[in-house]
Amino acid sequence: MREIKNFFRKVRKGKYKRFMKKTLASIIGGRILSEETAAISLREILADKISLPQISAFLSCLQMRGLSLSELRGFHRVLSESGVKLDLQEPNLIDVCGTGGDGKRTFNISTLAAFVLAGAGAKVAKHGNFSATSGAGSSDVLQFLGIEFTDDIEKLRRNLRDANICYLHAPLFQPALKTVAPVRKEIGFRTFFNLLGPLLNPAQPRFQFIGVAEPAVLRLYRYFLEDGKVDFALVHARDGYDEISLTGAFDIVTNEGVETFYPEDLAFQTIEPEELFGGESVADAAKQFLQILRGEAARAQNEVVIANATFALHLTQPKLDFAECKSRSEESLNSGAAFRSFQKIVS
Repeated sequence: MREIKNFFRKVRKGKYKRFMKKTLASIIGGRILSEETAAISLREILADKISLPQISAFLSCLQMRGLSLSELRGFHRVLSESGVKLDLQEPNLIDVCGTGGDGKRTFNISTLAAFVLAGAGAKVAKHGNFSATSGAGSSDVLQFLGIEFTDDIEKLRRNLRDANICYLHAPLFQPALKTVAPVRKEIGFRTFFNLLGPLLNPAQPRFQFIGVAEPAVLRLYRYFLEDGKVDFALVHARDGYDEISLTGAFDIVTNEGVETFYPEDLAFQTIEPEELFGGESVADAAKQFLQILRGEAARAQNEVVIANATFALHLTQPKLDFAECKSRSEESLNSGAAFRSFQKIVS
């Protein structure tokens, strides 16, 4: 009986290997995978049916070529099906995050903006992870500062109730990705999994404020999100930041269309790129994070955080004008309300 099982196991492995060879040949030949082929490919990878060299080739080829909309949809469908879902019993949640990959090594702007939003009364389900390319991701900094990651639904609901924010550490809610963790670490560069992260918040928030570094990804996200039920705002700085950097012009793409802004349009000053540097280590990033939340930071740092929080707040409350959203964001940071939200989920 054991010999028969082993025989059929080898047959199945051979079938999966041939399927992936054919899929790789299609990608190398310049063809776009259908949504179904993309879904099958990822499903078999996560089921540990594909060899590590083939997985590495698959990730590498797609990273060099770039994802299509059908491929993004297929991969997203598989990870949505395999991921943990959370009902936080809050209909108007917002997530604030960036795709990363801009290579700018900024401080943790989107995470700070999330706490400013919480201090201003918005309900935030902040989804994040350890850094893939920058000095310190949101999980790196928050873990360093004492926040314990949890998937306990009651704790997360309590955080949301008491502090207006809960933190969702991505690996806790995508257990299937453990299969590809070794090869992702080994190849050492960003892959399509990094692009999928901002689209996989387990709480499925109604509002998503996402920073995007590359114009091609901006278009891809826009087409993907326009098919869904999410109210979204995509942010792209013209000089390559995946957030409102205030270093120059930036585009905001929403369900309604595209607008371009300059810092002075919203009564902000243009700042220099070096003013956004996040330090050389997680400890540096954490120190800077606390300085900003405590009101001990430079004007430029405060303004960048407030600018991102302003647009995110306006997304959740479109009836408020930008001046009011900016005033509420400033009040949250300057009064210490944002810092108190942070202290509550630490404790």
